[in-house]
Formats: sequence, structure tokens, C-alpha cells
Amino acid sequence: MLILLPPSEGKAEAGTGRRLDLSKLSLPELNPAREGVLAALVDLCAGPDEAAAREALGLSEGQRGELRRNARLRAAATAPAGRIYTGVLYEALDLGTLPPAAERLARRSVLVSSGLWGAVRLTDRIPPYRCPVGARLPGVGALSAYWRTALAEAMTAAAGKGPVLDLRSGAYAATWAPRGAVAERTVTVRVLHEREVDGVPTRSVVSHFNKATKGRLVRDLLTAGARPRTADALVGALRELKYQVEEQPRPAGRARQVDVVVTEL
Repeated sequence: MLILLPPSEGKAEAGTGRRLDLSKLSLPELNPAREGVLAALVDLCAGPDEAAAREALGLSEGQRGELRRNARLRAAATAPAGRIYTGVLYEALDLGTLPPAAERLARRSVLVSSGLWGAVRLTDRIPPYRCPVGARLPGVGALSAYWRTALAEAMTAAAGKGPVLDLRSGAYAATWAPRGAVAERTVTVRVLHEREVDGVPTRSVVSHFNKATKGRLVRDLLTAGARPRTADALVGALRELKYQVEEQPRPAGRARQVDVVVTEL
């Protein structure tokens, strides 16, 4: 099983170990593309046009510190990606408290999408950074299109022959869409929050519920030691874990979409 996660905007303040070494990252076939984005990002953030850099990265004037951090990425201390990402999903996943067997499964199964790195495993050492996939960098262009080309073969290979649980947000999902046989084995999840409004049950997508539920869902799968071999078995594993799962019609050749309905965290 391959589990695809989005990164988080929230990140650790600093790494704690050695400097970045692209050659040590998983999916080494992505390194030429990674170097292209890294060079463009560092040059942009170290350059004289702060306003242009902030605009490209969607930063406010009060976030100019992110530019200084990006400018020093090559010399910055690193930490495992699982510690760098600190947002709501990763708080709910709580990697640091996983039992040893579940932690080993996480290391093998999880890939995190990234506007800077393309995709990394939780154990890959990276520095804190700011590079949303919606950014457009000089010489690189729109990152979503850039990674769509670079990720195609690497992600298909990483998917192997087992099921894929795709929990990425829309912007990151656009960087790689499974095709053919991989799509047939892929399950995408939408989290719906159900509540009553004037006595009428209403469902909506709420960011906090969405992220926290996805983190908890992955934690539960890992802790249960789930190793489904098919998309059907993956959906069944979610139901066995007491999630309310509703399948949606699937066009031929497309990934299966399921709704996970929650009423509270």
C-alpha cells in the first residue's frame, strides 16, 4: 500500500542535523528536477526584489523571514520530513508516538507531496522551507505543471502493484494523477462534516475536520498493521476501523472516490 499525503504549511522552526544532501533523498530519479526548483527558489529569495519573491510565494510583508530561510536552504540543518511537517494532519498522525511496527510501516508506505521536493518519504532529511505548489518560479514556471512532468514515471513506479490511498489536497493531486492500472487501484478520500442546520442534516467540507480526520485515518491504518492488496480491501479496512465510508460512482479509468463522513473529531 502506498499512502500519499500533502505537506503542511506549518513546519518546524529549524532542523537539527546535517545539511541538505539531495543524493540521500528517496526517489533519486527526481533529483535533477529537485535541483532545478531548489536553485530557482534560493536565487529568487536571495535576490534584490523582495516584493517579487513574496508575490511568487504568496507571502505577506510580515512573512519576509520565510525569504531569508529559503535563501539559506543549502546550508540549513535538516530533520526527517515527518518532523518538519507540523500541521493539523501531522498532529493527528502523531508519528512520534506510533508503536514500532506502525512506524516501520509508515516509513515504507507514506510519501509526502511537495512543491520543492516533488515527493519525499517521512525519513528523508530536509530543511524547513516555504514553497507552495501553486508558486511560479523564474526559469521553472508553474510548479504544478513542472512536477506533473517530472513525477509521472517516479510515482507510477512507487505505486508498485498494490493499492494507493491518495489523501493529497487538490493542488498537490494535480502534480500526479494515476493512470490505467494504477488508477484502478487508487482510492481518493474526501472528508465530509455532517451536522444539523435548523434540524436538517447538512454535509460540508471543513478544512480542520478534513486534515485531522485524514491524519487519524492514516494513524489507525498503520496501528492496525493494515496491508490491503487491493482497492476493495483498502476500503474494507477503513470500514473495519469504524469509519463511515460512502463510495461514489467512478468513471472508467479514474481513481475511486470515497467520502468519509464525520460528525466530530
